[in-house]
Amino acid sequence: MHLDRRELLATSAIAGTGLARSGAEPFHLDFAPHLGMFRHHAGDDPADQIAFMADQGFRAMEDNGLAGRDTKTQDKIRQALDRHGMRMGVFVAHAEFQRVSFASDDAAMRERILADVRKAVEVAQRVQARWCTVVPGAYDKGREWDYQTANVVDNLRRAAEVCEASGLVMVLEPLNWWSDHAGVFLTKVPQAYLICRAVRSPSCKILFDMYHQQISEGNLLRNIERAWDEVAYFQIGDNPGRCEPGTGEINYKNVFRHLRNKGYAGILGMEHGKSRPGKEGELALLEAYRSADPV
Repeated sequence: MHLDRRELLATSAIAGTGLARSGAEPFHLDFAPHLGMFRHHAGDDPADQIAFMADQGFRAMEDNGLAGRDTKTQDKIRQALDRHGMRMGVFVAHAEFQRVSFASDDAAMRERILADVRKAVEVAQRVQARWCTVVPGAYDKGREWDYQTANVVDNLRRAAEVCEASGLVMVLEPLNWWSDHAGVFLTKVPQAYLICRAVRSPSCKILFDMYHQQISEGNLLRNIERAWDEVAYFQIGDNPGRCEPGTGEINYKNVFRHLRNKGYAGILGMEHGKSRPGKEGELALLEAYRSADPV
């Protein structure tokens, strides 16, 4: 690794937290950092970063940009995950923010969607991933909403047929309009729930990003309960700021306790930034997760 065992222990002693220590206990929930989240401790090599994550008690990671990495790097990531007994979380299969994609009935766009999904299946098989993120594009200002919803359902049914044979699960991510993604089609969990019920496929579920949903609608615990059967994955980020738990208004201790009490055994992706720069920020992030992790 970028830092050897003695250096990690020294870093921990200097910080006074005891968190960036070698051989930390696994977290009770399956939090998944991104590549780059601990580069000040672990360096730029993906295998070293994964080793550091494992050493700090993480049992999974996620990588939005995985499909865009070369096959050699994907293989390296898979080997590192296998070596440390970790799971691969989500990667992005299809994400449009400005163009109409899933809400369209255009034949060329439908073929592009299917091409993205076919590629995602190949990537997932290479790294043994189970989930891929789908952001279904912008809404069409010139067409009634219900027609667009029907198009989204049709396109997802076609995409789900591609995924089902391999067991890959598309997770639909509602995004907020108010801070980050004005104009996207999918914005709320109830909307995603309705679409998943209409698609009726085990390969089409919800990615419940708590940062986005706190902005869009709040009411996190009740929406988790109501959408539970269609939620396959969670992502984390506090609001405002989209940084680690404890830096904003979301009571993540209660949210995580709720998920643990429900027996949630899936992954919670750490799709957020850090409130502080450098090694100090990485140690603060680890401390935040240790503090919020339910016993």
